[in-house]
Amino acid sequence: MHGSLEAAPPQEFVRLRPLNGNEAIARGAWEAGVTVAAAYPGTPSTEIMESLATYPASDVHAQWSTNEKVALDVAIGASFAGRRALAAMKHVGLNVAADAFMSQAYIGVNGGLVLAVADDPGIHSSQNEQDSRIYAQFAGVPVLEPSDAQEALEFTRMAFDLSERFDTLVIVRTTTRLSHTRSAVTLGERVEVPSRGFVENPAKNVMIPAHARTRHLAMLDREARLEEHLRDAPINRWEKGDAAFGVITAGTCYPYVREVMPGASVLKLGATWPLSKDLLRRFCESVDRVFVVEELEPIIEREIRALGIEVAGKAFFPRVGEFSPEVVRAGFEKAGVLQPRPQHVAWAPEPIGRPPVLCAGCPHTSAYMAVRASGARVAGDIGCYTLACLDPLRGIDTCVSMGSSIGNAIGMAKAGESRPVMATIGDSTFLHAGIPALIDAVYNNANITVMLLDNHITAMTGGQDHPGTGKTLRGEEAPRVDYEALVRAIGVKWVRKVDSYDLAVVYQTLREAIVHRGVSVVISDRPCVLDPVKIKGPALSVSNDLCNACQSCMNLGCPALTWADETFEGRHKVRIDPALCIGCTLCAQVCTVDCIKPVEMVQQ
Repeated sequence: MHGSLEAAPPQEFVRLRPLNGNEAIARGAWEAGVTVAAAYPGTPSTEIMESLATYPASDVHAQWSTNEKVALDVAIGASFAGRRALAAMKHVGLNVAADAFMSQAYIGVNGGLVLAVADDPGIHSSQNEQDSRIYAQFAGVPVLEPSDAQEALEFTRMAFDLSERFDTLVIVRTTTRLSHTRSAVTLGERVEVPSRGFVENPAKNVMIPAHARTRHLAMLDREARLEEHLRDAPINRWEKGDAAFGVITAGTCYPYVREVMPGASVLKLGATWPLSKDLLRRFCESVDRVFVVEELEPIIEREIRALGIEVAGKAFFPRVGEFSPEVVRAGFEKAGVLQPRPQHVAWAPEPIGRPPVLCAGCPHTSAYMAVRASGARVAGDIGCYTLACLDPLRGIDTCVSMGSSIGNAIGMAKAGESRPVMATIGDSTFLHAGIPALIDAVYNNANITVMLLDNHITAMTGGQDHPGTGKTLRGEEAPRVDYEALVRAIGVKWVRKVDSYDLAVVYQTLREAIVHRGVSVVISDRPCVLDPVKIKGPALSVSNDLCNACQSCMNLGCPALTWADETFEGRHKVRIDPALCIGCTLCAQVCTVDCIKPVEMVQQ
């Protein structure tokens, strides 16, 4: 396998296993002999590192890093030391890692270096749907784009050989659909790749301007050699069919095209950068009409147009959202290639849409109730607590990107915002990108309050550990960040820690923090109710006789609270679903008539 870009798994160890795309990438990295792997969790890429951590620690060191740049830097360091390394992240994580990424494109590699990036067409769990292929163009590094889990394994394995053969970082690009779709995969054995050792070469490894100028030329030469190599590489597959029209596609769009247009001539690109001009020309010349089917940006379409070839793409297929067989069919119908199917209008009941809400008993609920009551202008951050921007909490005014909240709050305060200015940020996000901004706030004497929402886990992506949890990716004990000590070390003088479930204390402490002139930090401290274990105490119940339908408890937005059939003065009373209630008591604390008690007390 080592040294061959298309080698098959050894025949004596061929077996099938159902894997999703993320698990297949992890398997491919392990089979390729990866030694060091690092990531920051982010949907849809999270399971790559979680899966790698299931392989023996003697084979691969797998870790969560504090952010994506640190993860890539760790992988780069391992490559410098002569070992194969992998970094994994979602598309917006590549923004965080871009500084190191762009420089490493000039430097190249020693041990094979692969970057697995998961894009999110349709914005299922992200703040945008950017196309990572643009970064590859920008940096001049190759992109391999698998279309199913089997290719995810094989392309990842190939990527390490390609990396070492052409002295380049290689991107393996996936999307949400591939990341989370499971299919049967043929497994191979691990290849133990000897360390190359550190190679002392400052002219290549140290990016001062004099060295970078030379390395830029080397990068351009490498891109040209890659283009020539990919012209005849088997990962780019020409499937001949009807010569009336041809389709050029890649990734998860390929099976959609094959389902909708089974008789078409198809050029399936396994590598979407650099694109072989000769291959594109030959395919386009073999058919009368050419279509490009690609999600998000018209990367392939633009390259073909730049060759002076007429091609149809985004005129018929959308530039936004996730594709499906239905979307692809609609595009070909619009282009006149397929006849529209008869429309059958069938009645179906309309489900009532329910907006996403925080979990029952979520410790962030009390914080945002206090935030809303404070009247402050609130800069929010990335996390499950971002849902607090919705009714009924309505506690967030802005949300930009990971770690932006504190910097945004500084800018609001310095711009003369008339209201008190607050930033809310989760524990993992604070460690990811919030610390430098808090230093900036102290240094520039910003009059802001920071609410640090410590729920002891990376909750939004499924409960991953971080430096504040005291556990590593493999569950080993680790030093735990002391947020109070860290914040004081930065120079914040006014710091308080509160129990998120003590509503009165949360309200009062936040009021005191806002009155303080300068930077104040309130640490709201309670573990997530779902991860790593589901927390559930005795359920509460509403005494129907005492409830006066004031509905104060409904302001919590707790999914365990629902309307009762009974009314009082024309308003619905409230009941609690015991299956959802975790007994946090927040509703009892806001009840105006003290009618919410543990179930056994109400029944007496």
